[in-house]
Amino acid sequence: MNSPAHHISLALFLVAFTATATPLFAQKMPREDVIDVPAVVEGLSVSNVFQSNMVLQRDKPISIWGWATPGEEISVQFAGATASTTAGDDRAWKVTLPAVPADSEPQQVVVKGADSSLVLDNILVGDVWVLGGQSNMEFELAKVENGNLEIVSANYPEIRILTVPYGQGPELQQNFARLHQWSDWSSRHFRKGDWDACTPEIARELSAIGYVFARRIHKASKVPIGVIDASRGGTTVETWTPLAVLRSMDSPTTQAKLATFDQSVADWDPQADLERRIADHQRFIERQTKEGKPIPDDRKDPPSDLQPGPIGNHNFPGHCYAGMIAPLAGLSVKGAIFHQGYNNAFEGSLGAEMYRDIFPEMIKSWRAAFNDPELPFGILSLCTDGYPQTRDDYCEKMFNAGIEIRAAQYETFLDLYNAGDQQIGFVSTYDLRRRWYHPQLKIPAGERIARWALATQYGFDRDVNWKPPMLVGMQPQDGALLLQLDVDVQDPADGAIEGFAIAGEDRKFHPADVAYFEKGKDDRGRVQFDRKQLVLTSPMVPNPIHFRYAWGRNPMGNLQTAGNLDLPFATQKSDDWIMEEVPSGVFEQQLDRPISRGDQAKILQALRDQDKARRIKEADLVLEELGK
Repeated sequence: MNSPAHHISLALFLVAFTATATPLFAQKMPREDVIDVPAVVEGLSVSNVFQSNMVLQRDKPISIWGWATPGEEISVQFAGATASTTAGDDRAWKVTLPAVPADSEPQQVVVKGADSSLVLDNILVGDVWVLGGQSNMEFELAKVENGNLEIVSANYPEIRILTVPYGQGPELQQNFARLHQWSDWSSRHFRKGDWDACTPEIARELSAIGYVFARRIHKASKVPIGVIDASRGGTTVETWTPLAVLRSMDSPTTQAKLATFDQSVADWDPQADLERRIADHQRFIERQTKEGKPIPDDRKDPPSDLQPGPIGNHNFPGHCYAGMIAPLAGLSVKGAIFHQGYNNAFEGSLGAEMYRDIFPEMIKSWRAAFNDPELPFGILSLCTDGYPQTRDDYCEKMFNAGIEIRAAQYETFLDLYNAGDQQIGFVSTYDLRRRWYHPQLKIPAGERIARWALATQYGFDRDVNWKPPMLVGMQPQDGALLLQLDVDVQDPADGAIEGFAIAGEDRKFHPADVAYFEKGKDDRGRVQFDRKQLVLTSPMVPNPIHFRYAWGRNPMGNLQTAGNLDLPFATQKSDDWIMEEVPSGVFEQQLDRPISRGDQAKILQALRDQDKARRIKEADLVLEELGK
């Protein structure tokens, strides 16, 4: 068994351990979670976020908290400073020590109570980053392309790693347990809740994006780096936002979602559910007996437990915030990076509208949790899923709410950035394409978000570019749409620029031909191009008024900042049309959302017809050209 990552007195450890833990044998481990150290133990203790081997945040006041006997005097010593307090009636205590600079020399935190003390060893001072989101953030280094190459070289004693176990509300949790947690995805247990120094064995189970991010930051900054992975697969933006914040929002889609969840809780009858499960079990036994089939040992006895129902859903609004962010609240950290969106892409445009409303509130809430309204927060956009979009099926592949989620993420960044938020970051990942919804090109994604952090937080802004090309103007012009960007752009392969679509009043988008704006000729008569301006045209769209870019779940799109910079133009649109009303004219009257499957099929057929009409038009143009 792995020893605890922080040293407490032997007596205290034995009490805590023997009361809660089961010996762990890798080959015979049960499916249930096996708790090593519980969230709160008897006697003097600290929150499980404070352990030996951790990194404390530099240049910010250091808050440390825990539990003791009510009224017990507590003192905490670190880096030559001491802070004291008294445990409250609820056993809780908290102290704040002065800020200290980065220090790679191991130090101790000493916590003293009336009759016992705790010593946390091998503490470094540097920068702590929180990793948030769902499975594409959680996705382990061992599973990604070239992951093993990273693993064998992952010897970084000054990078420290903590993976927070899954937790959920409804109540805000004070702490998390340290445990071995079962993964249905991997059919194995993962050790979670312990701070560890980065070694190949530890790194292999860490978020691939988080590992690459930490490695780059550490190598460039030369300070200790701690990463706290608080991500969970299959989660929604609303579960990562405090429930109280959601209830206070003036957002119809958010309030409708809350009302649906509230009603499902009110309707839940645990006793009736148990009776249904008992009846199902009895029918199973009778069927197996009648057919002469064996009854598995784990299904011989009828169920007897009462299930929590909807309130047990980890995506109940606010749950993951309550269970995985709230236990960290008050910790001083450098910043956070977030990669999520897949599970919000199942509810059409209503889900995208809700995402757009909630996401900035989620960011604000995380900043409040870590006591820093200007906390650096980096967004990685939703990655790809499904077969690649082609010119032949371009319009059909535009009908997907995941695209709307990706656009909402960029819009959130853009709104904050344009409002003067200097600590918000954004990188696209749609071009790191694989057909699977867990594209395994995570190392480049980690590098991209590291560029943002290095440029904005570590003084490398003159050496490292991070900001995507941004639209600064748009205007219709003689059957074309003229876009003005803030930087020179290009296809990195110097081929045709792909990924733009344009539409007129009929809302029928078609792939656009893209050319650089001709600004004149030089003294030799050669045409000079302005690579900050793009001219979009299509024979199918005589009077374009709007554009969309990278508008596919696995989209066409190759526009980047000019030069070897790897900065893609983000998924975005200039219109405000909802996806169920593009193109126009499919339905005679406005639809109620969410729409039926039958209505979805009608829209998809209309989009297929658009693709077919365009292919015919393009073939006619080719034949006409050949006939000249």
